[in-house]
Parts: sequence; structure tokens; C-alpha cells
Amino acid sequence: MAKILIHACCGPCLIYPYEKLIKEGHEVTCFFYNPNIHPFKEYKERLKSVRKCCEELSVPLIVGEYELEEYFRRVVFHEDERCSICYNLRLRKTAEIAKMNGFNAFTTTLTISPYQSLELIKETGNEVAQKVGVNFLFENFREGFKKSHVKAEEIDLYMQKYCGCLFSEWERYGKKK
Repeated sequence: MAKILIHACCGPCLIYPYEKLIKEGHEVTCFFYNPNIHPFKEYKERLKSVRKCCEELSVPLIVGEYELEEYFRRVVFHEDERCSICYNLRLRKTAEIAKMNGFNAFTTTLTISPYQSLELIKETGNEVAQKVGVNFLFENFREGFKKSHVKAEEIDLYMQKYCGCLFSEWERYGKKK
């Protein structure tokens, strides 16, 4: 059994990974840190959803600061690398919080999404783990994507339509396809 800090991008994506890790006998705490989410109204909706999900599942929750400026400082003029920069920013903060609070490992709900790069998340998580000095538990949670969404609808969680960043919102709604 390990004490694991799981980075959550949103409520719906937390459900399956949390339940799987608990079934495996781990002690799991949720960490919400997503400075990439824009606009602020969207950020607040996702945080509200994570809080509700954590209440429903009895998951301890740590909420990080909304460091929007830090996110934009890193991605400006690097838009083509924004996902790797974003993964690094969020996983590094998760690892630092995990180490500071005595967790054995950290992981992320990002791997449940069929829209995220598993290879890049794994690579980034392992690099961050080595630098920070806490284990990264890489798990491909994609098999639970549909299950999580069904349960999220049952408990009436907010379901977003894009990854969270301004660029993905633009790609979803603004760009001509």
C-alpha cells in the first residue's frame, strides 16, 4: 500500500483512477492544480466539480494556487510545445506537494483522457520524479474513461468540452475546421 497524491484535472476524470487505486489498497489524496485552465470562470467550474466529486467519494483534497501568470509565462512563444510545458508545470507541482507532505508517490488523472499523450505524460512524470525525488506512478486509466463519465453524469458533475487551456478552447470553438 502506498500513500499517493493524484493530480486531478477535473471531477469526471478523477472518479475511475481514484476508485482503481483505492481497490488496489492505496491511500489516495486528490490535488487540484491547473493554472492552464482559462477563462477563470471555467477554472471555478472545474474546481467546484472536483470539490463535489471529492465529497461524493470521500477523497481528501488539496487545492493549489491558480498560477495563471506562470502558465502563460512558460507557454508564450512556445505554443507548439504547450502540452509538454503544461504537463511539466502541473506534474512538478504535484511532485513537490507529494514530497513535502510525505506521500510515497504521485500520479495524474490526465492519463484517463484519450485526447492526452500518454508517452509525453509518462516521460514528463518520470523526469519530474527523478528531479524532485518522489516516485511517479504511471497508469493508463483510459479503460475507465466511459465509466467515469457515466458516474459523473449520475452525480451531476460539470463536464467540460476542452482540455482547459486558451489554445484548446480556441481550437474547439474558434478555429475553422
